[in-house]
Amino acid sequence: MNYGWLSLIPPLLAILLAFLTREPVFSLAVACLAGVLLMGQGAGGFPELLAKTLGDRDFMWVCLIEICIGILVAFYQRCGAVNMFSQKVRFITKTRKQTQFLGWILGMFIFFSDYFSPLFVGPVMRKLTDRHKISREKLAYICDSTSAPVSVLIPITGWAVYISGLLAGTAYVASKEAGMSLFIKSIPFNFYAILSVIMVGLITLKLFPEFGPMRKAERRAMETGQVLRPGSVSMMSSELTNLPVSEKGRPNIWLNFFTPVLIVITFNMGSFILTGQARVLNSFMLAAAALGAIMFFQRVDNLSGMMKSMLAGIKGVMPAVLILAFAFAINSVSREMGAAQYIISVTEGWFNPGILPFLVFILSAFISFATGTSWGTYAIVIPIAVPLAFEFSQGQVTTLVLGTIAATAGGGVFGDHCSPLSDTTVLSSLGSACDHMDHVRTQISYALVVAFVACIIYLIIGMF
Repeated sequence: MNYGWLSLIPPLLAILLAFLTREPVFSLAVACLAGVLLMGQGAGGFPELLAKTLGDRDFMWVCLIEICIGILVAFYQRCGAVNMFSQKVRFITKTRKQTQFLGWILGMFIFFSDYFSPLFVGPVMRKLTDRHKISREKLAYICDSTSAPVSVLIPITGWAVYISGLLAGTAYVASKEAGMSLFIKSIPFNFYAILSVIMVGLITLKLFPEFGPMRKAERRAMETGQVLRPGSVSMMSSELTNLPVSEKGRPNIWLNFFTPVLIVITFNMGSFILTGQARVLNSFMLAAAALGAIMFFQRVDNLSGMMKSMLAGIKGVMPAVLILAFAFAINSVSREMGAAQYIISVTEGWFNPGILPFLVFILSAFISFATGTSWGTYAIVIPIAVPLAFEFSQGQVTTLVLGTIAATAGGGVFGDHCSPLSDTTVLSSLGSACDHMDHVRTQISYALVVAFVACIIYLIIGMF
């Protein structure tokens, strides 16, 4: 059934209520209820929607990743690995600038997974940033802006494989190899992602001034020492953030801190090289199990103590799991109502060579912001926009074609980067133990500045 403009009501209602109430779970629940009512399913459709979402394979995959990350972070806390890392880097994090710069570098280093990056950088850097009175909003911004924006620029990530696979299904692209070649050539034209990463570096080095809500959050943290806004709700519960360090055993930084990191990196990179797909969940499970075994043999904790740490880790990520459950539910509503297809049908008549990259960027940004998914946006926009760019270029690989591919990729990242419905935005709030809506409100002004500059560049590209 074609719902037309009604299909936009649930996602836009969720976003509007989230900004007005600062309560993402309530906002998403109301939007989901509105969606099932609009589809004529009645109030009884609401529990059916949640049941379908909770049984969704993609949701369960993300949920299990978060649980494994929660356990891994709990083990890190319990054995003192985070404290040991903080002590080791004290000599290069003597100032706020140096601490933020280290977070930026770490975020770019974990380039292979936009999920692992914020969930590693946040917990590792949190004690350092708290000590230097850096707001949790700022830490969440650093985590978020060095996850998806970095992953979409690297040819050896799941993002590259996914986008090149979509390109291979369009006209004028004969194979996945040709699709990958096109993707690599388009990377320099992905201005939103490139500028987002650069802007984080400029801000951490104080070469670009703070402004907007982030400036207010930073001033609060520096003047009062309150790294969280009074009355805010941390995405990581106190059971995990306040987990005491064990006084038993003899843990060391090489075994207890670096071993799990190396397992995740090696397993992900190795599986990607061998199979073309990073095994993110498997790597986290293996890392958590390995660190648990190390702690057991070091006698940091007995079996009972380790189980308590695991439960604390699982409890700690439950706020994020709850938001993600409703986010997946509202995405399901938008998909069933055809929100993205409606937006495409309304805007595709406006396409012309001069403004194609610009319009594609705006369209991708709006769809991904409203639905909270960049990959879903790519699946809808690429099969329409890229063949059109080839037609305008007489089948040749021109700046217009590369700019259109990059604009789609960058626009999807913008929505994924800013939307309160996005999984990576939720994970960045979780990793930094920040209030979710505080993270969204402080980051969006920075993202809009970068998006505005990217739009100007795409308009200039369309002229040539």
